[in-house]
Amino acid sequence: MTHSASTDTALPDSHSHIRAQFPTLTQMLGDYPLCYLDTAATSQKPQSVLDAMAQYYLNDNANVHRAAHQLSARATSNYEKVRDELQGFINAKRREEIIFTHGTTESINLVAYGLTPQIAAGDLILIDTAAHHANIVPWQELAKRTGAIIKPIPLDQDGRLDRHAYQVLLALKPKVVALCHVSNALGTVNPVVELVQQAKAQGAITLVDGAQAVAHLSLDMAAIDCDFYVFSGHKMYGPTGIGVLYGRFDKLDTLTPLLTGGEMIKRVSFDGTEFGSLPNRLEAGTPPISEVIGLGAAIRFLQQHLTPAVQAHEAELLQYLQQQLRALGDVHLYAAHSDNLGAVAFNLGDEHHQDVGILLDQQGVAVRCGHHCAIPLMQSLNLKGCCRASIGIYTNKADIDRFIAALASVKELLL
Repeated sequence: MTHSASTDTALPDSHSHIRAQFPTLTQMLGDYPLCYLDTAATSQKPQSVLDAMAQYYLNDNANVHRAAHQLSARATSNYEKVRDELQGFINAKRREEIIFTHGTTESINLVAYGLTPQIAAGDLILIDTAAHHANIVPWQELAKRTGAIIKPIPLDQDGRLDRHAYQVLLALKPKVVALCHVSNALGTVNPVVELVQQAKAQGAITLVDGAQAVAHLSLDMAAIDCDFYVFSGHKMYGPTGIGVLYGRFDKLDTLTPLLTGGEMIKRVSFDGTEFGSLPNRLEAGTPPISEVIGLGAAIRFLQQHLTPAVQAHEAELLQYLQQQLRALGDVHLYAAHSDNLGAVAFNLGDEHHQDVGILLDQQGVAVRCGHHCAIPLMQSLNLKGCCRASIGIYTNKADIDRFIAALASVKELLL
């Protein structure tokens, strides 16, 4: 999605109402009001999410699927309702294609482990160089178990996935292609519809990490047409400890369960065990019930507030952030394109990113500093690390201006 730049970043009328729903943003850090620019690491939570989780614990606290009493019936109904909401939210064909996990990392591990019997020695696994460690390490472990070979998909000079190199690698007939939808470190957007289509034409199993996309874009699994798509609740204004694995039913149904026991069982004897059907077969044990219910509230929040006008405002705000950083001078931006989403990666001169982050924090400004769980990406950029400022639905122009003013004072101190 590309939007024209707008330096006035005019707010939709509803934006102040949206921001008012996030109680964390009203706090002071010492003498400074919080300026939260670390949404890509974890988003703040609207009051509706907090209320939904409190309602469960106050009134409906019981295990799901396992009891005849009213509390369990209410908890089960509310839990399974979220699966239905997710099916509509991402346009999945069947509710059984929605698997609840503890986060994006567990979702990818579940797929990578579950594919073990389907991978043979010498099979090729392609991984996006910009991938988060969570979309690298599980595939490396799969390769250790099976003798598969991993090759990274390189980036071009603009910090985007190299489309020519991708075509060359696809000609090798990979068994698995693992992509990110939006880079967590850079905010660059992959054209996943095209990339998935090209990979599937070569017979590859496709997985897309959507952790950084879900809070900014409207997702359509029918359009993306990948085999697996994963994301986390805490990146989309929901709780921590809850994630989603979407999978095409026929692909999900072939996965070997990573965890066994509890609700995923159909029949057990000491002579053997028969696993249940989807989705239960991949949801062993007591699930994160309150977190699923909080995720449902986050979905409803996004469905109400993530309008095209708000998406356009987010895009304009990110471009404003890029423009202001360039205007400050002595700031290095990395892959800062006009169609990026959510995040800007930068360094101040030759100063260490951690020093910059600490000095910003002393002025109430929260940004992420480090390798952003993307060391191979940092290596490809010849960096040990960088700072990242990331925005969310609640971010406004005043936040950007405060950040730039704080960074200007850091620049004056250090340079």
